[in-house]
Amino acid sequence: MKIKHFIIRVYAIIINNKNEVLLSDEFRLGMKMTKFPGGGLNFGEGPVDCLKREAIEEFGQEIDVLDHFYTTDFFQKAYFYEEHQIISIYYLAKFKNKITFKISDKAFDFEEMLDGNQSFRWISIKALKQDDISFPIDKKVVELLTEKKSKV
Repeated sequence: MKIKHFIIRVYAIIINNKNEVLLSDEFRLGMKMTKFPGGGLNFGEGPVDCLKREAIEEFGQEIDVLDHFYTTDFFQKAYFYEEHQIISIYYLAKFKNKITFKISDKAFDFEEMLDGNQSFRWISIKALKQDDISFPIDKKVVELLTEKKSKV
């Protein structure tokens, strides 16, 4: 199979004052997935603008994008799409205002597994493991995040 297309995704790494990172639990395309909040870059959109748009769509509130954290530096075939390579860009971010959306205490905190359902939860960076996350590039970010926090 030949890779003929790119998919670019942009994600927020949001860390609270308890050294917890925000995760998104979602049901999409018939699959339960845990990932960092964010989504797909549209044509004509810059990565930071994409992340700000995704924050409004997912959280209903604005974020400040603070700094670049990581961009995929290895080949990754897209999980859901044939002939596509995925590149993900991660930024450290914070909420502009106090959180107004629901933060759950458990994973997949929604009634039914309907496409598009989503819930959010904090997890301690110390407790975060690669197995907590669904996709390979996010797993690399978990590795980098836990390495950085263990050195602090």
